[in-house]
Amino acid sequence: MSFAKAQDLLKLAMMATRRSGVSLEEIVEEFGCVHRSAQRMTVALETAFPQTEQEDGDDRKRRWHIPARAVAPLLLPSAEELAAMTTAIRQLDAAGMAAEAATVRQMERKVRALIPAHAGTRLAVDEEALLEALGHAARPGPRPAGTSEVDSAISESLKGPFLLRISYRRRTQDKPTERVVAPHGLLLGVRRYLVARDTAKPAAAPLRHYRVEEIYSAEVLDESFEIDPGFNIREHSEKGFGSFENAAEHGDVIWRFSPDAAPHARRFVFHPTQSVEEEPDGSLLVRFKASGHLEMCWHLYSWGKSVEVLQPARLREMVHGHQREFEALP
Repeated sequence: MSFAKAQDLLKLAMMATRRSGVSLEEIVEEFGCVHRSAQRMTVALETAFPQTEQEDGDDRKRRWHIPARAVAPLLLPSAEELAAMTTAIRQLDAAGMAAEAATVRQMERKVRALIPAHAGTRLAVDEEALLEALGHAARPGPRPAGTSEVDSAISESLKGPFLLRISYRRRTQDKPTERVVAPHGLLLGVRRYLVARDTAKPAAAPLRHYRVEEIYSAEVLDESFEIDPGFNIREHSEKGFGSFENAAEHGDVIWRFSPDAAPHARRFVFHPTQSVEEEPDGSLLVRFKASGHLEMCWHLYSWGKSVEVLQPARLREMVHGHQREFEALP
């Protein structure tokens, strides 16, 4: 058996340890093979792992399942995986997500505790070299200040989900006020926003965004709630250019990058919904739908005179007269 086939077999065995097992259709999709090849792979799986069990589900699909303990001794983490876990913890710490960093750190300890002593030393040397090459994945730059107590409370409330009592100050307020909210998600960016429903408002009221740095205290309540039907944090995030969303501003956005800046701009993903179009003179049109004109202005300023706003008119007015010539592009 070739090394590549052995890797595929181990990957298939890992898939088979899932509670639902693995079906032929899932094998075809995962490995990009034909149905006949998937059948041969299940035969190889049963040969290599005699503990493999077959079961026909209610959907009339046959599934193969292996007890996790039969595969566990073969799943020694690689140095790359350990380095990635360490890097992820540092990234979470740098982003102010203390609760999530603590959770991943606890998982890291469990993984390392399961590594056999004879392999631990070799992995540690390889991991150290990788982390040095990665430069420890530092994330420089300013970010809003926060408190670990508030971050932990938000994290716990989202897992429930549980209602959250917060002390929050709006920009128009001198002092924070208390309110009870139903957290639906967290938007990460230049600023962090808690997406939540104010329980004092009508059920049909739109979700609100609360700046995390303006939450002075947070307490998780024992009362749970139902997430609004149809809510999806990824789809919700796409309504804005950054972490801010304003339904009144949402609409078509078109930017034209100069021929000199076009090759650089083509390597950017400005928004998940974007499409790009190259013009005859070499300039680049970028189109997407979003809101958040102020955050767009902040980003557009860094491109100086290399970008022109075609739509919307309001955004074009906001950037007019503020373009500058810079020595480098973002």
